[in-house]
Amino acid sequence: MERSEGGGRGPVARGPEERPAPEARVHFRVARFIMEAGVKLGMRSIPIATACTIYHKFFCETNLDAYDPYLIAMSSIYLAGKVEEQHLRIRYIINVSNRYFNPSGEPPELDSRFWELRDSIVQCELLMLRVLRFQVSFQHPHKYLLHYLVSLKNWLNRHSWQRTPVAVTAWALLRDSYHGGLCLRFQAQHIAVAVLYLTLQVYGVKVPAEVETEKPWWQIYTMDTEIP
Repeated sequence: MERSEGGGRGPVARGPEERPAPEARVHFRVARFIMEAGVKLGMRSIPIATACTIYHKFFCETNLDAYDPYLIAMSSIYLAGKVEEQHLRIRYIINVSNRYFNPSGEPPELDSRFWELRDSIVQCELLMLRVLRFQVSFQHPHKYLLHYLVSLKNWLNRHSWQRTPVAVTAWALLRDSYHGGLCLRFQAQHIAVAVLYLTLQVYGVKVPAEVETEKPWWQIYTMDTEIP
């Protein structure tokens, strides 16, 4: 599982905002793998987001040269299923991963390589829990974005809401934000507002409440208030 050689001193672990471009591209591809595998496994949005967050947080504590990122990704999916109470069998994760990398290949045989990979995923899960100090529960922006979208729909006239796919685009942008480490750098409420702001900018939608209240719409939200 470990890939470092020699004295065990690899490159210093970096936060998500400090990653060099080649490393960031690797994490982008692996996060895409987590999302696509999660969809094929029938995972809900929150467990997939948790898997991506676990993956990014792990590599904030370690370095990319020390571990196989796709093994970490598979273990992140497995662990996220436990955290979010959507348990997944390791065999399903292996089958979906195998199909992802070998679209025309046959399902893996239950041979020694299969059991070695299965054991590696289990051992990697234990390693990740220790590295992350068992802090694997996260607050995601999803509930905030849903709350903000409901409020926005009430502010906009029906024609503006039906004419532009604000909700669909906002959810897509939120999903795409998990390709990187935004989930670790900013509060969930702020990410939700930023996603909605970008969506409105893309479609040129004006919020009537801004005229009525004489301040930007995002200041109307009490962003630091918890939503149960």
